[in-house]
Amino acid sequence: MTDWQWIFSAVSAIALFLYGLSGFSRELLEAGGTRLQQWLHRATSNRFVAALLGAGFTALIQSSSAVTSLAIALVDGGVLSFSASLAILIGANVGTTATAWLVSLKLTALGPIALSLGALLSALAPARWKPIGKVLFYFGFVLFALDLIGTELLPLRNNPAVVTALAQAGSPWIGVLAGIVITALLQSSSVTTGLAVVLVQQQVLATEAAIYLVVGANIGTTVTGLIASASMGTLARKTALINTGFKLAGAALFAPALVLFAQTVARHAPTPEMAVAMAHLIFNVLSSALFLILLPLYVKPLERWARRTG
Repeated sequence: MTDWQWIFSAVSAIALFLYGLSGFSRELLEAGGTRLQQWLHRATSNRFVAALLGAGFTALIQSSSAVTSLAIALVDGGVLSFSASLAILIGANVGTTATAWLVSLKLTALGPIALSLGALLSALAPARWKPIGKVLFYFGFVLFALDLIGTELLPLRNNPAVVTALAQAGSPWIGVLAGIVITALLQSSSVTTGLAVVLVQQQVLATEAAIYLVVGANIGTTVTGLIASASMGTLARKTALINTGFKLAGAALFAPALVLFAQTVARHAPTPEMAVAMAHLIFNVLSSALFLILLPLYVKPLERWARRTG
């Protein structure tokens, strides 16, 4: 296979993953329909329940970008309160870690099974089961595409130029910045996280460098919410800005100990790929828990600022 053929094959695998994520999120949200909005609305009474819902939905649909955009849209429509939206956004930060575990535990091998069962249900099952079939099909599609990405990235191990370029991510700030840029361009932290774990499995990327990438991906994923809120009201736009602020603050809190944190997790994890998943989970749980516990202290000032015009 020539270099150009390999590049197009790798890009195609990533494109399939993005398509699968989009389809999976769409079908699951459609299957939830009005009930999903009702559940989110009920979450306004308790910030911990709201955070759990945000984490659960994000883990389920494999897209913090989709949950963030949905929460911002519901705030704009008056369905969701401002304080509940912040708790949901904080929870989504934890739910997005599911992708790294799917790849690190090698659950991508289940992709063809889920895809085939979903296709059969969609084609042969009674009407009421067809939505479930579509959801299962796209979930299998996502896992299958992740597995395909791993296969297509194998030649990277023998490409000196790529290995040298990826080695630059071993610098914390370059790694974090690369994670931000890649995620902002692809509009999906799941892709960046999945790629990071796959590259560690392929022994192309150092474990610490992959951890820096996923920390950056946490920040880059907020671009989707900023774009989605651009055509909405002031409250929605400022909610998206606050979400970006959460992610930046979380990264800033970890910054002084980021290198030590990455090295410690890499040293004690059972495998390098699980180290990436563990670091992603620990980082997001700790930063999210802090913001969630302190939410009553800062929600009122933020709400007054968010409701100002201009």
